[in-house]
Amino acid sequence: MTNLVEIAKLISVVLGAAILGNWFLSEVKNSRRRNLPWYSAYLSPPGLLILAALLVPVIYWLARH
Repeated sequence: MTNLVEIAKLISVVLGAAILGNWFLSEVKNSRRRNLPWYSAYLSPPGLLILAALLVPVIYWLARH
């Protein structure tokens, strides 16, 4: 039973990452189509979520050391 719970957790994380990545990719395509600057996709909601997921652990680590 615990293996089933672990597999469900793994699938939910992978599915969430796939949805967020697809959303970000569509923002990149829209930015290119509208001839916006390269960083405009990073200022969209999925871009900010990705940046937060990358920066929060680094800031936490720097604060602890």
